[in-house]
Amino acid sequence: MSTAHILGFPRIGADRELKFALERYWRDGMKAQDEAALRDTGRALRASHWRTQQDGGLTYVTVGDFAWYDHVLTTLAHVGGLPQRFGFDAAQLTLAQYFALARGNPAQPAMEMTKWFDTNYHYLVPEYSPATQFGPGVEWLFDEVSEAQAAGHQPKVALVGPLSLLWLGKARDGLSDTLSLLERLLPAYQRLLARLREQGVEWVQIDEPIFALDLPEAWRAAAPAAYAALAPHAPKLLFTTCFDDVSEHAAWLKALPVAGLHLDLVRAPAQLEIFLADYPADKVLSCGVVDGRNVWRNDLDATLARLEAARAQLGERLWVGSSCSLLHAPVDLNHEPRLDAELRSWLAFAVQKVREVALLRDALTQGRDVAAAEFDAARAAAAARRTSSRIHNPLVKRQVEALTEAQAQRSSGYAQRAQVQRERFALPLLPTTTIGSFPQTAEIRAARAAYKQGGLSHLDYLEAMRGHIRQAIDKQLSYGLDVLVHGEAERNDMVEYFGELLWGYAITANGWVQSYGSRCVKPPLIYGDVYLPEPMTVGWATYAQSLTDKPVKGMLTGPVTMLQWSFVRDDQPRSQTALQIALALRQETQALEAAHIGMIQIDEPALREGLPLKARERAAYLRWAVQAFRVAASGVKDETQIHTHMCYSEFGDILPSIAALDADVISIETTRSNMELLDAFETFEYPNEIGPGVYDIHSPRVPTADEMAALIGLALERIPAQRLWVNPDCGLKTRDWQQVDPALVAMVEAAKKARAALALRAARTHAVA
Repeated sequence: MSTAHILGFPRIGADRELKFALERYWRDGMKAQDEAALRDTGRALRASHWRTQQDGGLTYVTVGDFAWYDHVLTTLAHVGGLPQRFGFDAAQLTLAQYFALARGNPAQPAMEMTKWFDTNYHYLVPEYSPATQFGPGVEWLFDEVSEAQAAGHQPKVALVGPLSLLWLGKARDGLSDTLSLLERLLPAYQRLLARLREQGVEWVQIDEPIFALDLPEAWRAAAPAAYAALAPHAPKLLFTTCFDDVSEHAAWLKALPVAGLHLDLVRAPAQLEIFLADYPADKVLSCGVVDGRNVWRNDLDATLARLEAARAQLGERLWVGSSCSLLHAPVDLNHEPRLDAELRSWLAFAVQKVREVALLRDALTQGRDVAAAEFDAARAAAAARRTSSRIHNPLVKRQVEALTEAQAQRSSGYAQRAQVQRERFALPLLPTTTIGSFPQTAEIRAARAAYKQGGLSHLDYLEAMRGHIRQAIDKQLSYGLDVLVHGEAERNDMVEYFGELLWGYAITANGWVQSYGSRCVKPPLIYGDVYLPEPMTVGWATYAQSLTDKPVKGMLTGPVTMLQWSFVRDDQPRSQTALQIALALRQETQALEAAHIGMIQIDEPALREGLPLKARERAAYLRWAVQAFRVAASGVKDETQIHTHMCYSEFGDILPSIAALDADVISIETTRSNMELLDAFETFEYPNEIGPGVYDIHSPRVPTADEMAALIGLALERIPAQRLWVNPDCGLKTRDWQQVDPALVAMVEAAKKARAALALRAARTHAVA
């Protein structure tokens, strides 16, 4: 029988058990008794996920996809190479030390964090230097293999491959190229793989997603020798690619000394034909045909038809799998009792995708009749979705078709707008602000939950949220911030909140997906044409503005982020859906301006994330992504200042497009990179105003005013003071007030120090002149 498997399963739990266990452990001071409870939660989740895979009909259960915080950091813990600045020994690494790497400690900031390819998952970036050494690490993976075997499962281990582990890291302290560390790293992998073979592991899925990128030739050339060094020590290796087409590498991939290859045939279906040509007789080919990145039910008939030709050639050497890890999908559709029956019938979450993989394998090997009922249900759902009246809105389609170039242009250029805005707002040099959200306290969450459940009247809910807005405004005034925000107490999430208010979106109850660590998001479902029935934020913004004479920013999530951080319909181009969202947001920005909100922030943290992995496809994406933002932002007057925000991405390769957004002010994450991201902005000579983050809000660590002043100083080396803002890296919803209060007081103090230093420098220059 052909093999059915998945590349990984969500690790957070259907009820976010891992999230809550982690946060209890952190909150209670990481004590020994709490660590035991956390480890028990991890064991229970792994056991549950393996049972799901076995009960679903998979040949192997995947082991090694579990991580306490991040799988890249966990791989480093297995093979050494931890950041040397922490002084930790990987072989003796404790959980408390592991979390210090991820979250920082009083002595060291956390490891840098960025996006995992073009997903909304964030991984921790390895730090490599000429002194980096690899070697023995933690025993966690071997323990998990033993757990699976003891439970009667046949484990397939998932492991980040050595080339991807090096590529995903950063070279520091004079290291010229992370690839130069490959010879040091391979022995650590050899030891790890040999130990797995001793444990009786038959297959290791060794993930090398970087080969979907446009890699330098040296990296491609390093792969054959690297895997020739690994194969003699290892169980059977399944070389795993995902996220895009790797057919340009087909010849050498087929010649690799591994037992099989995996292809993502959801993202790049055409590559199957190229790989089938002269496919080696001694290798399996794993076909990733069930989408690990979206929630729509598989078209089983169409998928089976594609697999049958491959089956005719490969026989039992054809494996059926998910396109990538199911880490990026919600856990279980059975936890969604409130979704209406029609929409629910169109969906499949991770548990259901496991079953789809097994069904396709069974139908392929035993005929469709073995799964006739499931195929009938999938066929009916696909037909209903194609013809449903809730999908299409003719008015929205006409509005998109009628868009003109003028609707994507501000009335005047930045220089003219900046002068008008300076006269209107009269801000000091280096104005201080925040990104938008403030702590989402237990009280706020309880009020929102009570309102949704009918335990709090609309008026009582309104007053409760206004109370939290008043608190946020009062605190910002006490800190001395120059530009304020209302704090977003009413918002559960920056995308979900707007998805609840826009037509064409649906919201799940428990469709949680891990973003990083214990941070989970619940992406909305875009199932149909998007339309704004009424303003979404005007009431909250105008109330906040009524409490102060200082400007209060209106806060919106941009069209590309609303798209990227949702599960998007797959029956029309993503560009069309983005423009529909942009038109809805254009109405909202105009409504905010009409209500005398003078600054509007349209966040686009996902702009870089959506960039295609292949360079040849990027220009087209950037054209429609920039157009969508400009449609949303350009319906206002010169005096209205448009802000945008981006975080946790490398921006250097898209700076012309970021400039083309023509936002008056952009704020970006730069703290963990120690302002390195600004190098690209300096080289490019970014023309508008910029607020590089000086406070890392993804760590509980509170920086001092001197630390932030030093970062402002680094920023001033690259950005003229007249165009520089001072702000945190991102929103503050995940922090608590005990952290936020001293951090923002220190940030304002740091800005004052920087202003004083600039004034002193100007006075000295004047005196010399």
